[in-house]
Amino acid sequence: MKIFSAKQIKEIDAATIANEPISSIDLMERAARSCLFKILKHADEENDFTILCGKGNNGGDGLAIARMLTERGKNVSVLILEHTSNESLEFKHNLELLAKQNKAKLFHINSLDEFKKIDLSKSIVVDAILGIGANKAVEGLLKDVIDQLNSENHFVISIDIPSGMFPDEMNEKNTIVRANITLTFQVPKYNFVFPENIAKTGELDILDIGLDSQEIRNTSTKNYFSDKAIIKELLLTRSLFSHKGNFGHALLICGSKGMMGASQIAARACLRSGAGLLSVKVPGCGLNVIQTSLPEAMAIADDENNFITSLPDISKYNAIGIGCGIGTDKQTQNVLKLLIQNSPIPLLIDADALNILADNKTWFSFLPKYSILTPHPKEFDRLAGAHTNTYQRLNSAKEFAQKYQVIIVLKGIFTACIMPDGNVFFNSTGNPGLAKGGSGDTLSGIITGLLARGYAPNHAAILGVYVHGFAADLCLGKNHIESLLASDVIEKLPKAFLKYMNIIKNLKGLNL
Repeated sequence: MKIFSAKQIKEIDAATIANEPISSIDLMERAARSCLFKILKHADEENDFTILCGKGNNGGDGLAIARMLTERGKNVSVLILEHTSNESLEFKHNLELLAKQNKAKLFHINSLDEFKKIDLSKSIVVDAILGIGANKAVEGLLKDVIDQLNSENHFVISIDIPSGMFPDEMNEKNTIVRANITLTFQVPKYNFVFPENIAKTGELDILDIGLDSQEIRNTSTKNYFSDKAIIKELLLTRSLFSHKGNFGHALLICGSKGMMGASQIAARACLRSGAGLLSVKVPGCGLNVIQTSLPEAMAIADDENNFITSLPDISKYNAIGIGCGIGTDKQTQNVLKLLIQNSPIPLLIDADALNILADNKTWFSFLPKYSILTPHPKEFDRLAGAHTNTYQRLNSAKEFAQKYQVIIVLKGIFTACIMPDGNVFFNSTGNPGLAKGGSGDTLSGIITGLLARGYAPNHAAILGVYVHGFAADLCLGKNHIESLLASDVIEKLPKAFLKYMNIIKNLKGLNL
């Protein structure tokens, strides 16, 4: 799913109006009706509705919703905030229709005191004050009303975007409505993917309002939301006549004394993600661990018992991942340096390998092209410097990816796969149960397995992040979010892949 700027969305609206054809009023009516059914789903019989309207098109949406609610016998109050004398044509039209209907209670709010006199105690509050056209911080009456609304315990549904939020740039210090639910039109807005804004958007529901599909396809963007459609396009299938040699040989360089669990987790996830063969380079203390816990993998033991000091022959491997639990010993650092300098293929670099890189920034320029780095926010800050918010960190990650021609998997609530060409894919799967030790090792194993399997690095990153999160979501069917383990996620990987693979039930055509 594409993520567009506010300017692009307005252009797509205009194209829809011209090409369908449909009037702007009727398009607003369609959008309002799609909101109506979602709003009613969250209402009890005893609920009233209070619609807060600005005087632009977002307010027009609110007025149309109010009219539709009253048509269904609901008790509706409409509060028009008199913050400006300017009114959009669509706002005026819907205000006339609402007044003609003469069912909703209509209030013109000129001050905070007037707003406070309205009893909202039984109401679901619909925020239709400002839409995606907002480009400056709210002030005066709007600020007063929004601050008051946020101080009270009401159930708030925002239409398209919480009022006061900018669609395309961070404005977290501004006054913004804190919604329980945001009903947004057609596509997610760029600012919805940042953790700082989650408390303001609440639960996000993307409503298809029938904008011109051809215009959406033809409108270019650098930002995407990874969804089922994108994932299905990426998946590869196995030929009936394939064998293990067709699906690559992966090498994982991982583990140190006391951290061998990381190597087991990564190795198991790698094999569960399609690698035909897997070798695991471990310190001497890890030989028996790998061979007994994961008989499907081959173990390469280092001469040193406690950490890794040497690099095996890497010429026969189709994918190489390094970092899970390796520590930062000087000799291990040298292994990473040699690998970076000599690898003919992109690498998967995670965990301690990232910390080693952060201490040796001159190595950045030698990273193999399209290598995949998978930092969490603190690890990325060690690589690129401190950042004050997620928006700033993402922009820095884009610059890093483009400068060094690598892929950054910036982990978080909507993990971002940032490509060297500037494209960013925000992930839509996963849950807070992944905020636990071993999750990063699992992801590293999955992506390494996909690389070995034959996926291009950009596809391996996008698909790996999505499947990792989806497997974690599948775990919640039987596990509480607090109890989720990395091993639980790995056990759900087969079902996660099965969900999206084209399953051919009778491969050989036999009638058995």
